[in-house]
Amino acid sequence: MSNIVVFGASGQLGHCLQKAAETKGLYNIYFPPEDEANILDKALLQKVFETYKPAWCINCAAYTAVDKAESDVDKARAINKTGVENIAELCKRYQSVLIHTSTDFVFEGNDPNPRLEDDIAEPINVYGLTKLEGEKVVSAILEKYFTLRTAWLYSEYGNNFVKTMLRLGSERDELKIVADQVGTPTYAMDLAECILHIISSGQTEYGTYHYSNEGVASWYDFAKAIFDISGTRVKVLPIRTAEYPTPARRPAYSVMDKSKIKRTFNIEIPYWRDSLKTCLSKL
Repeated sequence: MSNIVVFGASGQLGHCLQKAAETKGLYNIYFPPEDEANILDKALLQKVFETYKPAWCINCAAYTAVDKAESDVDKARAINKTGVENIAELCKRYQSVLIHTSTDFVFEGNDPNPRLEDDIAEPINVYGLTKLEGEKVVSAILEKYFTLRTAWLYSEYGNNFVKTMLRLGSERDELKIVADQVGTPTYAMDLAECILHIISSGQTEYGTYHYSNEGVASWYDFAKAIFDISGTRVKVLPIRTAEYPTPARRPAYSVMDKSKIKRTFNIEIPYWRDSLKTCLSKL
């Protein structure tokens, strides 16, 4: 099998890809550290491509601090757009297929219907805007690419909502969690498995796809499930978004339709609570 290179290997999806690759016995997948593969350093990137001559590149590198991005626009845009452009240009030169990860936050979130891939993207925060700019760069430069929009990602690795809730639940008697933002928690290990499946499938229906776990939940539902499954004793109170103001606005309804990816790649997607149980059992 041809070589695969992963950018953003130190993040939670990068870690999950390493685990999934080990489980599958894949030894042709490489995870260069950031000091050797900084996506903002074209010379370093070219060296990576020259060394591995990858048939596939997986880009997990991203600026994901949603609230901080509102005041850190230049850095968010550099990583989410310019860095992606650097990767895409090298993918074109070396004839590599790019799998690029994006977000449900490219949508406004005011329509209470699951988002389709070709629905109009209208981000309401800087993070979503810069991720959309990255998507546009990929589609402008490359013909052979898969952009995977995902949502509410968590895992055993890195910083995420599940680990934050477990920490806060152990420290406090009561928590107030937003109940009027709805989406789908997604286990990064499931996404990693999906990415490797896309590569092994031989499928060439390039373009944009949606991947999150099945089902729908509010952040309140998600937190309740984390505490119920983990046996954490803490009182959880639902609140409205207006009671918990943040620098970045967030979509109220952020559920994505996954029909296209299931049909194209013949995959079954796990229900979010089932995957949460799997993750919590590992934590």
